[in-house]
Amino acid sequence: MSVRAAAALAAAMGIGRFVYTPILPLMTAQAGLSAASAASLATANYLGYFAGALVTIVRAPSRTTNRVALVLLVATLAGMPLTHGMAAWFVLRLVAGVASALVFVAAVNAQPGWGMSGVGAGIALSGLIVLVHAQWEFAWWVAAALCAVLSLGAWNLRPEPPRPPVTGARQRGFGALFTSYTLEGVGYIIAGTFLVAAISGPLGSSAWILAGLSAILSPVLIKPRRYALPIALAVQAAGIALPVLVDGTALIAVVLFGGTFIGIAATSLRLGTELGFPQAAAILTAGYSAGQIIGPLVATPLLHNGYDQALLLAAAIVLLAAITAPAPPSRHRAAARTPRRRTPAAPAE
Repeated sequence: MSVRAAAALAAAMGIGRFVYTPILPLMTAQAGLSAASAASLATANYLGYFAGALVTIVRAPSRTTNRVALVLLVATLAGMPLTHGMAAWFVLRLVAGVASALVFVAAVNAQPGWGMSGVGAGIALSGLIVLVHAQWEFAWWVAAALCAVLSLGAWNLRPEPPRPPVTGARQRGFGALFTSYTLEGVGYIIAGTFLVAAISGPLGSSAWILAGLSAILSPVLIKPRRYALPIALAVQAAGIALPVLVDGTALIAVVLFGGTFIGIAATSLRLGTELGFPQAAAILTAGYSAGQIIGPLVATPLLHNGYDQALLLAAAIVLLAAITAPAPPSRHRAAARTPRRRTPAAPAE
């Protein structure tokens, strides 16, 4: 199951969502995309992802939903070089956002384990696309082809049904987790947007690949210990602030950022599941995606004199997420709160 989940997450997140980041400079230089239009396309994807997350709260993704979303991802990627107008690109990135959220929640509901590393692998692949051939239309075609191959590996992914409701005490713990994860969405998107942009020269083109390679190890490095989540958030906050406070540390900051953000997501979603909150993954993803919409809005007024103020704001927000993050309940307390129930037989493939 982890292999299928890894393929799904690489296709939906690493390629379907994040390939726009390394291709964007090419579209700006070669397709005449303005800064305002570039921001609009990014916003379209954020809005689509938020809408898709809301859909999964109402109805958990099924295997059929996952397959439809994978097809839509490939189609939207292939559609980018076939069209040359902002209206069409806006719709394509909006639909890609919806499809990415559906596949993400489906993969998380399948209990991916180390399969969360697929996001980092997809990010690294998306960066390699641009290094291999720096032409924007070709890059989108290669992205569509890679997404199609990964989708074949994710085709038989089967999400698990959502868990039943739980007690009020554990629901209060979920509220703290939701707040922390939403704050992480705000800080993460600011850092993810401007950390790479802050690196100039030949190293800049490799920074996105470095972030992806670091993200591959993120779920492995951040192991499910009791205080893993607040520690990881604090490390990420330090990494975001590092290039502002110490010259020449931008690449270290990229490694710290890439090495924590997928692990933070995996740990938060696992904790939501342990708390037994119904539709935990979908609700947490909706909060996280809402944070991604808020982040650029609060950071944009700070960009008049470079990236420093925006990065310090992101670091402060992520640090607040670390303070807010709850520790998981101890095993004996969790077991005491969880009523015994007979495990149903697994359905046939």
